[in-house]
Amino acid sequence: MTDQLMHCIVTAGPTYEPLDKVRRLTNFSTGRLGSELVTFLTARGHDTTLLIGEQSTYRGERLARQVETFTTTANLRDRLQALASQTVDAVFHAAAVGDFAFGKVWRWAPEGDLEEMKAGKISTRQGTLLAELTPTPKIIADLRQWFPNARLVGWKYEVEGGRANAIQLAQCQITECRTDACVANGAAYGSGFGLVRAGGEHQHLPDTATLFASLEKLVRGSSEARS
Repeated sequence: MTDQLMHCIVTAGPTYEPLDKVRRLTNFSTGRLGSELVTFLTARGHDTTLLIGEQSTYRGERLARQVETFTTTANLRDRLQALASQTVDAVFHAAAVGDFAFGKVWRWAPEGDLEEMKAGKISTRQGTLLAELTPTPKIIADLRQWFPNARLVGWKYEVEGGRANAIQLAQCQITECRTDACVANGAAYGSGFGLVRAGGEHQHLPDTATLFASLEKLVRGSSEARS
């Protein structure tokens, strides 16, 4: 166990956005990394809260004092904001929040004009349709307002551009969202993880074991400095 125990919030897994009442847009996140992180923190004695996507496919351990599921981006946002009244030492925002939601859906009318579609279940009999994709609000941009005294760690998953670009984008997230660190990973970064800190320092971590230990050390150091 650590000398300084903390209340940690971990988000994990995907959000989804509905197209109609039977279809949805989501991503490939399984929720595994966040589930394993919260299990690690709990085993270390910390008071943990896990917010896990309803569509997460990982079925391993989720050891946390409190576990809540979320659905859409707006739902995850509401659940995080509801926790802001508690004393929180760290937020690990590992959830794969969808970047887009559906806007209006259009079909080609016989006259050749676009006509908006509205239906509980959009029919394939309408032929080829056009669907708007509208950006979802960035939850991470509001974490500092909700948790002003907490250590905030975001994630940056990139598939193109190479490791240097992934690290640069992680640093941009820190600057723009006033977070304390960001974990860079994905095909662009390559194997392992890059733990990027405010100020430009970054550290390569080869696996989840070293990542989790480094994240706990990062957060514990901040908590001890405040105590």
